[in-house]
Amino acid sequence: MPDIKNYTLNFGPQHPAAHGVLRLVLELDGEVVQRADPHIGLLHRATEKLAETRTFIQSVPYMDRLDYVSMMCNEHGYVMAIEKLLGVEVPVRARYIRVMFDEITRLLNHLLWIGAHGLDVGAMAVFLYAFREREDLFDMYEAVSGARMHAAYYRPGGVYRDLPERMPQHAPSKYRAAKDIARLNGNRGGSLLDFIEDFTRRFPVYVDEYETLLTDNRIWKQRLVGIGVVSPERALAMGFTGPMLRGSGIEWDLRRKQPYEVYDQLDFDIPIGKSGDSYDRYLVRVEEMRQSNRIIRQCVDWLRTNPGPVMSDNHKVAPPQRVGMKSSMEDLIHHFKLFTEGMHVPPGEAYAAVEHPKGEFGIYLVSDGANKPYRLKIRAPGFAHLQALDEMARGHMIADAVTIIGTQDIVFGEIDR
Repeated sequence: MPDIKNYTLNFGPQHPAAHGVLRLVLELDGEVVQRADPHIGLLHRATEKLAETRTFIQSVPYMDRLDYVSMMCNEHGYVMAIEKLLGVEVPVRARYIRVMFDEITRLLNHLLWIGAHGLDVGAMAVFLYAFREREDLFDMYEAVSGARMHAAYYRPGGVYRDLPERMPQHAPSKYRAAKDIARLNGNRGGSLLDFIEDFTRRFPVYVDEYETLLTDNRIWKQRLVGIGVVSPERALAMGFTGPMLRGSGIEWDLRRKQPYEVYDQLDFDIPIGKSGDSYDRYLVRVEEMRQSNRIIRQCVDWLRTNPGPVMSDNHKVAPPQRVGMKSSMEDLIHHFKLFTEGMHVPPGEAYAAVEHPKGEFGIYLVSDGANKPYRLKIRAPGFAHLQALDEMARGHMIADAVTIIGTQDIVFGEIDR
């Protein structure tokens, strides 16, 4: 009989489990993966280069579009780098709002991940459950920024505006019965904080539902346990961060180890895995959702009792109040300069990192004193994770390559940048 040679298979970019635009060239021996070669760059939009031709404030919306399921966390890293160079003090209320929306964003990310990972592996229902909750979270984004996804809500020096006192309501419609409208508006009678608090009360039950569907599901465990095992030493060597690193048993979380904003004043736990396989990473992310819910609840309680400014009063960075512009020439000049020329950031360099849902999202910013960055470098967590795909997939079946792409929580916006 003739020998069967290794053959090469293109997995993606059209494949639905390739999560966007991954072209994975698999070298196979039968159905066993011998080598996995990820080809990236199909979603390259030159964000880092574009930033050099935009004012500092104009680049905020570009950050939303990097990892387009963790919008506000991307913005957070960027504005923190600018604030480091400027030496601006952010009001405490704005810091609590940022932390609250970082955690809302973590829930958005993990809900999409659990739904898509479930679909990849063959569990259909959990996707529909997860998207039910994402709608409420998008409503929070929309209430505060006017956009459901690309919020552009964070600003150097604070946030765009304070939390609204009224939650938008569903209007009567000929396509929906009056009782359905009343049900949808049931928890929208108060402020945004009331709506968020109501969500935090409901959410733990929803996470229990996902766990009922998946955690002890025989097929789910067969597909995840022992797949894509990464030892703690290899996880560190390959630059893993976030749930990928914690899944391998290393307790590293920037919110604890290098606290920023108000994380050092909040009470939460950091889940870690034992065996470093895909199932451990699943359990870590599910527990992270519960911990994020705890953090959001603490932020809501603090924000209720502590009114105050949400933007710096330094008018070289933040626009003055409309009322001040009507009476003060200085305020009018500040406003005009900010919106025509933008802020000037002192010369220097800064690196700021946040605990993004996928890992350490860092922004390295170099300023030459102009109103635009001289250089911007984005440290995307998914980039380091994708390089490990070859090592994680070797010796597994083709079907397991799908599980490994899912467990890495890959989004190409940030990888290709």
